[in-house]
Amino acid sequence: MNHDPQDDANAAEQPADSEASTLHHRRIRSFVTRAGRVSPGQQRAIDELGPRFVVPYSPELADWDAVFGRNAPRVLEIGFGMGATTAEIAAARPGDDFIGVEVHEPGVGALLKLIGEQQLGNVRILQHDAVEVLEHMIAPASLDGVHIYFPDPWHKARHHKRRLIQPKFVSLLVSRVKPGGYLHLATDWQNYAEQMLEVLSADAELENAADGYAPRPEYRPVTKFERRGLRLGHGVWDLLFRRK
Repeated sequence: MNHDPQDDANAAEQPADSEASTLHHRRIRSFVTRAGRVSPGQQRAIDELGPRFVVPYSPELADWDAVFGRNAPRVLEIGFGMGATTAEIAAARPGDDFIGVEVHEPGVGALLKLIGEQQLGNVRILQHDAVEVLEHMIAPASLDGVHIYFPDPWHKARHHKRRLIQPKFVSLLVSRVKPGGYLHLATDWQNYAEQMLEVLSADAELENAADGYAPRPEYRPVTKFERRGLRLGHGVWDLLFRRK
């Protein structure tokens, strides 16, 4: 199954490769820029709702209780694409707060538009590199969960090193998750699913919540593109791990 720019985190801007192998050596961005046009509706949402729901990047810890106006379980999503899945999960889980990280401006505008249409008060957006957000704005052991859905698979073998899910990046993620908190990943590339399972299983701070791959949790909706792929016999693999 390939990736539909309207449906998932592969929408034009991917959290594709802030590779952990270089995380502490030379700065690599956690995304690859691809062209995209902001529609009039998306621009209107950015102008009208951005000041309230987009959190400016700052190289210091954010006071998320102040940002959301409450203390609640908090989930970070990296690479939300056009935001449809993010909005649906946030609407279904009003007791939880969601921090979405995405650099692609049309995606930011699309999610803001959904926030306005659905009156979602439990979503905030950071339009910045996920590695720097994790390093500087998220306190250690402060997240209740992390969502990474359909990151760029970099399907050619020579590009696998660019994939987001690498040991050092996972270690950074885990450091920001509370004991008992979870990492939920999904991909439609079997080879990437195998790599994800290997990397997550090798982290001493994580334990698999399933026997291998996990059934899709009810809170993760099936996108139109994913449903089409499943009808064609393409696989989708979910991984659910918890911090010890």
